[in-house]
Amino acid sequence: MTNIIDPIAEIDESRVADNADVVIAKSRIIFRRFMRNRTAVAGLFIFLALFLFSWFGGFLTSWDKDTIDPLNIGMGPSPDHLLGTSQAGIDLLALIVEGTRISILIGLIVGGVSVLISAVYGCTMAFFGGKVDATMLFILEALIMMPAILVVAVATSGSGGLKDLPSWMLLIIVLLFFSWMGTARLVRSLSMSLMQRDYVKAAKYMGVPSRKIVWRHLVPNIGSLLVLDFTRGITGAVLAEVAFSFIGIGIKLPDVSLGVLIGQATGQVSSYPWMFWVPLTVMFLLTGSLAMMNDGLRDAFDPSSSSVGRAKTKTAKKINK
Repeated sequence: MTNIIDPIAEIDESRVADNADVVIAKSRIIFRRFMRNRTAVAGLFIFLALFLFSWFGGFLTSWDKDTIDPLNIGMGPSPDHLLGTSQAGIDLLALIVEGTRISILIGLIVGGVSVLISAVYGCTMAFFGGKVDATMLFILEALIMMPAILVVAVATSGSGGLKDLPSWMLLIIVLLFFSWMGTARLVRSLSMSLMQRDYVKAAKYMGVPSRKIVWRHLVPNIGSLLVLDFTRGITGAVLAEVAFSFIGIGIKLPDVSLGVLIGQATGQVSSYPWMFWVPLTVMFLLTGSLAMMNDGLRDAFDPSSSSVGRAKTKTAKKINK
């Protein structure tokens, strides 16, 4: 008789000889499933390569984003300028490095902080319930109704007490204001179902502080949702930055981003094609790698998924025999 082996089971070979029962941590199983997904690993490699490029790519050129080369204005790729120059004579490689760094920074900050806010807000609503839940839900629904594009336009117009901040910091603040709401509502619904579990009720009856119940029992059980939302949040923030900067209400010069570079070169694609296609390619690589990572994480968290293959171990072979 052939026994059925769990497709995500992993056995430590050093303990197989002792025929001991081995318990593998869930995080380790998820990591191994992710690493067996070649598409997800390729996405991770591309994202890390772009991240390193955004911080150390400046060493590939002797020019910076503020230096003008008057002898090479609007020139194509050459030994002196590997990716060419802009209409102002600025090295495009230096601009791409700066723009990629700003776009990734916006994505990481917005994606990470928005997940934290949504987890705390949604779990708090579900835990306390009653009037607290009703009040917080009313505030959440009211914020969702606000027009994001209008708020971005006003916030980045350079007026008010935040006018001294760089435009990319202003954009981060505005994106953070809107990016957590949808996830918070989903976290609330999932946490409400968790509040009916016996271990959560037992913790409340035993007098465990509310903060500990939220962080020890609610947040870990929605961890997969938060991780997936983090990668989606990065992608959403990068695309939002590109879209807002493209129409002129996002990042403003002298700050540089991928959206700014794409927007500046849109009307001159035929004259300066390298200025349009290079930042557009970098944006596709960035968002595409994040999408591949997100799909890999989703399959790694799903025990029923077979897209990452079947784990083969010596123990499984022995049992099958």
